[in-house]
Amino acid sequence: MARSWKTLIADDEAIIREGIRGSIPWSELNMEVVGEAEDGEEALELAIQTQANIMLVDLSMPIMNGLTLIGHIRKELPQCKIVIITGHDEFAYAYEAIKLEVDDYILKPVNPGALTEVLRKLVQKLEQSTVNEELLHMASKQIEKNFSLLRERFCLEWMKGELGEEEMKEQLSFLKMPDVSPDRLGVIRWPEQSKGKAFFSEKDRQLLLFAIENIAEEHLRDYTAVHFRDEVGLIVVLVWGSPDNSVFQQIEAAIADYLKITVVTSFLPNTAGDVPSLYKEAKAAVNTETRLTPFVRRTKEIIAERYSDQELSLEGIANELNVSTVYLSRLFKQEVGASFINVLTQTRIKQAIRLLSETEMTMGEIAERTGYESQHYFSTSFKKIAGLPPNQYRKNVR
Repeated sequence: MARSWKTLIADDEAIIREGIRGSIPWSELNMEVVGEAEDGEEALELAIQTQANIMLVDLSMPIMNGLTLIGHIRKELPQCKIVIITGHDEFAYAYEAIKLEVDDYILKPVNPGALTEVLRKLVQKLEQSTVNEELLHMASKQIEKNFSLLRERFCLEWMKGELGEEEMKEQLSFLKMPDVSPDRLGVIRWPEQSKGKAFFSEKDRQLLLFAIENIAEEHLRDYTAVHFRDEVGLIVVLVWGSPDNSVFQQIEAAIADYLKITVVTSFLPNTAGDVPSLYKEAKAAVNTETRLTPFVRRTKEIIAERYSDQELSLEGIANELNVSTVYLSRLFKQEVGASFINVLTQTRIKQAIRLLSETEMTMGEIAERTGYESQHYFSTSFKKIAGLPPNQYRKNVR
């Protein structure tokens, strides 16, 4: 059913209003006259009340003249089409109206045929404009419906390093993502062999991946985070903000607690600003980690969780895992490429560097927080790894 366009006639002469109303084939044009006004003030009130689509406006009206009325209409009903009605002696006045972007004008006495043709063209414009608006609305709904898919496609291109800087900024803005590089990039891999269950149906697999994403979202709710799946099914997480490393450990722990599966993660700080390279590094890290035996992977997890424990030792972990210390030591070095004590020391110094850079904690407090029994032992160990004492390192950083 065709839409009927609401039309308002504003002229102080009743005979002109009646003549226009009676001489135009309104229904043939899909138009209806929703009101008449004899002054500008009444016309403005009626136009807003009826939400008129088309107005026929006489320039010489009492109380509020046509020019003032048109100025108000342009603010209140910017989409309304306006045709001015003017006499030959008012043409200079009409020129001012044209500056207000009126759509057409008709000279008095009004010629019904000419006015009908003007109105027919305006209706065509309105109908085309409505079609365009509907198409835009449909396109907008379609984009909204597929927003996550569009983000995923963009992120996949981003990770491949295929986007120029300007294109990337435009896409980030369009997809409502921060227009700067993320502060962290993480990759989550589920090896699909947990608790002795090695095979899952595709439906169960998709449900578990979705649940993993939900858990990551929940733990990162205080930060801006976007996640997507790459071409091999790894979950990639981009994080804007600086969450503590414990947040990422909590994600792993929550997945293990709630879903009874074990995932491998790598969350790396974006120090160089090169997101594609960071993605490759994080992906390589989880792939390497996945190839580790359960004993070695668990040992690395314990180091990350308990590096601040002064009593942490390979012997203690071997007892927890019910394997011999010699066997675990050999296996760890073979798979990781470094000894247990080297990895523990590197982890402690890495955390110490963070605390020196980001906090006002004293050397004694940092030593205790990173698992050293004395400040002296901490300073000696730090200098051996970092090349200078911790207090000097802090001064240089600042």
